[in-house]
Amino acid sequence: MARLDGKVALITGGARGIGEAHARAFAAEGAQVVIGDLLDDRGSALAAELGAVFVRMDVTSSADWAAAVDATVSAHGKLNVLVNNAGILRFRTVADMAEEELRRVLDVNLIGPWLGMKAVIEPMRRAGGGSIINTSSVEGYAAAAGLSAYAASKFGVRGITKAAARELGAHGIRVNSLHPGGVATELALDPSNADATGIDPEAFFKAIPLGRWGLPQDVAGAAVYLASDESAYCTGTEVLVDGGLLSGPGY
Repeated sequence: MARLDGKVALITGGARGIGEAHARAFAAEGAQVVIGDLLDDRGSALAAELGAVFVRMDVTSSADWAAAVDATVSAHGKLNVLVNNAGILRFRTVADMAEEELRRVLDVNLIGPWLGMKAVIEPMRRAGGGSIINTSSVEGYAAAAGLSAYAASKFGVRGITKAAARELGAHGIRVNSLHPGGVATELALDPSNADATGIDPEAFFKAIPLGRWGLPQDVAGAAVYLASDESAYCTGTEVLVDGGLLSGPGY
């Protein structure tokens, strides 16, 4: 028996990167998967490959959330797992960042997950409970120069996760957060990010105790655990997947 047999999962930002790894891992473990994303071509292709459902959605839109949840329940009769994975990253110092950029990052990375949690409460209650997995970051623990907006959003995800865990536990709904760091994604490997921050990515990743880049599937493994019944007594929990990056200073 696979670890997620019988579960229905909605994964946002599921068309690429860590979200794609989540979709692949969940499907391999027996879950019925619904992929939400703005990338129509990649999302549709992945859904076709996995036998999943693709829903085009903007996580900042409550109407899109309602449509995605309705599509999930219509396709599979229930909703057990939400993975709030969609997110964006902007490198700007406080002095250089425009207010509109700040608000956009907060809208996608913080308001989006909050809207998602709100949208799945009732279907999860009807299903007898569920698991909400919110994606934060190592930047939700320790901020870096040039990432004030991103860090604010990811610190915020920790807060809404713990508040929702307190509120929803009585309904059998668990709410936990994932904190990836040092993971090799398209965004992390974009050379323009190094140009914007002045950070040498190779030097940065050599400082990771495990001595390698993290892979999207490393994060997906933690998500499978939080979605499964193996984590039935975990709520309000923060799971670091960072190769030891935050274990201490690098000297």
